Amino acid sequence: MIRLIDKPLKYTKGKLVEDVNGALRENTIAYSILSAHNVSGDVNNLKIRFDALASHDITYVGIIQTARASGLKEFPIPYVLTNCHNSLCAVGGTINEDDHLFGLSAAKKYGGIYVPPHLAVIHTYMREMMSGCGKMILGSDSHTRYGALGTMAVGEGGPELVKQLLSRTYDIKYPQVIAVYLTGKVNHGVGAQDVALAIIKAVFKNGFVKNKVMEFIGDGIEHLPIEYRNGIDVMTTETTCLSSVWRTDGEVKKYFVKRGRADAYKKLEPEENALYDGAVIVDLSKIEPMIALPFHPSNVYTIKELLSNPYDILHDCEVSGNKLLNNKKVEFKLTDKIVNGKIKTEQGVIAGCAGGTYDNIVTASKILSGGSTGNGEFALDVYPSSQPVYLELVKNGSAERLMSAGAILKTAFCGPCFGAGDVPANNSLSIRHTTRNFESREGSKPADRQIASVALMDARSIAATALNGGYLTSAADVDYDDTIEEFNFDGGIYSKRVYNGYKSASDTDLRFGPNIADWPSMPPLRKNLLLKVASAIYDDVTTTDELIPSGETSSYRSNPLKLSEFALSRKDPEYVGRAKGIKTLSDKVLSGEVPEELKEIFKQYGLSADDTLVASAVYAKKPGDGSAREQAASCQRVLGGGANLAVEYATKRYRSNLINWGMLPLLTDYRFKLNDCVLIKDVVDNLDKAEYEAIVIRDGKSETVKLKTDALTKDEQSIIKRGCLINFYSSED
Repeated sequence: MIRLIDKPLKYTKGKLVEDVNGALRENTIAYSILSAHNVSGDVNNLKIRFDALASHDITYVGIIQTARASGLKEFPIPYVLTNCHNSLCAVGGTINEDDHLFGLSAAKKYGGIYVPPHLAVIHTYMREMMSGCGKMILGSDSHTRYGALGTMAVGEGGPELVKQLLSRTYDIKYPQVIAVYLTGKVNHGVGAQDVALAIIKAVFKNGFVKNKVMEFIGDGIEHLPIEYRNGIDVMTTETTCLSSVWRTDGEVKKYFVKRGRADAYKKLEPEENALYDGAVIVDLSKIEPMIALPFHPSNVYTIKELLSNPYDILHDCEVSGNKLLNNKKVEFKLTDKIVNGKIKTEQGVIAGCAGGTYDNIVTASKILSGGSTGNGEFALDVYPSSQPVYLELVKNGSAERLMSAGAILKTAFCGPCFGAGDVPANNSLSIRHTTRNFESREGSKPADRQIASVALMDARSIAATALNGGYLTSAADVDYDDTIEEFNFDGGIYSKRVYNGYKSASDTDLRFGPNIADWPSMPPLRKNLLLKVASAIYDDVTTTDELIPSGETSSYRSNPLKLSEFALSRKDPEYVGRAKGIKTLSDKVLSGEVPEELKEIFKQYGLSADDTLVASAVYAKKPGDGSAREQAASCQRVLGGGANLAVEYATKRYRSNLINWGMLPLLTDYRFKLNDCVLIKDVVDNLDKAEYEAIVIRDGKSETVKLKTDALTKDEQSIIKRGCLINFYSSED
């Protein structure tokens, strides 16, 4: 089904071969795009300027506030502000709509593009209206992926967008490029999510494509419709790759022509003798309908193997899930979903940038045509990803088929993907064609004795399951018409509602709501850094959802102090209190006073209140998997965080978030414990060396350990020295 080749390969005559003689990395699609956007003059050390930016309504307020504090005058490139995450008022009051009107006022003031709530999810709009072959787009959402349309897109934390808004660059080493060679044709019942989950299963745990570019080639591409390609592509985020890009063809051209953007197309394909750093070989004909069980998109089985051995597989999932939850207040159960040898689910959702595409929903409607979702516990909610998609579903009868079968159609919204919509009942199993199924991401709160779970599936098998009253069913076992009516795009829906102010900055005043707050001041690094571990997490991977929960907390993303109260709340509820206690000590030192409980350490190691910064730290084995949200780092910083201690970082974007918020992304093999004190003397002098000798003080005893960071650029060193990106830019004035 999928084969990995971990060695250089050459692309010649449409095939990959092991003889790399004469092969050139310059001949890949990725190289041509990266080099065209690089302004450093050194392709090995890229400084990228993007063609466009994109944010949604739980990130753009903080980004604009940061850029504004750093001297923003106008948006230098197209910046699209979408409203698809805080579309619902999750906590009551005016605060979500206040954010939306702040976004509109910012688009008017700085010359941006504003997409109102319910009109389109971020990635559908960007695909339809902003992508283009050979372009690069940066988004403050981790699923910023438009590779199937020839666009290299990157999802990063907000500070990286701030740099672009201030006409700076995105700085990275030239990444490795992995060929994803698709061959064969998919079978009946197999959807884009099935292909994506199979790839994720093959490459996530071994880190095969981590921080690399996935370049999709091969004769199998020509048999895949564009939305099918988009559905595979958007899920590449879950592999932890840096970006993705596909070879383009007439189908891509047709996509742009239909949307009135014929000039966005050009043919992209690797040149003869292109050199790749490895390959993922995918035989599409061998892919079966898949399911990713809780609590990760890589926890993948074929639906067939799950149904043939449900108890053992679900029991193993229970064991690993309860270990992850590590919470005596709640017990995670899945085996109770087995009823007479079948698996009963309570909810189905088809939504967002992955599931809510036109092709997926049309096909789901064909499967459910004339059937019923039943009048029991199981419910099916369907979210078309944009109003143009919704309108076409109404016109061609797909909406009628779904509604007649009992499905509920809703507006474009990303909530089911991050826990702000369709939260299941306690102990429920929800099957979803969305992007992630992390613990608590569906909105439950284990600390409050609530636990639900999500399994990822393709829309086809979700519809087949709905047709079967919620009993898990593979679409391969259902007879249906899989032809898809042509999509007639109505761009007037956007032109009549989207505010397009690019290159039209004005003197409009920003519209603030009472929840929108400026960033608090953050102290610069000092000669010596004294850290105290405020949380120690020993899970194999720690997601950004665990570092700062999604869901209802999203409404506070415009208020750094309020949001910080939720930091690690579902993983380590005592963290905020500990961090605040350490910050109190830090504030005293900053004011020139050495607190009583630190006097012995200060005396023993020759520290003074003038040369030492006291800060909290989080230890985790592999933090930062998942979302690009900067708040996973900024909340720690607002609470007085100074560093993370980790064996490795799950993604480049989380490491970047730490740096941009002035925290050291330290690497260590040492197993830190809660309340350890970690003293790094002369830390500023060693930033360029990226190696530090630290003294760990535990229970009155001390030992020396080695800490390091991956190499820090000059700008990264300066950002950390000054305490955060805002301070860095302010110091340039």
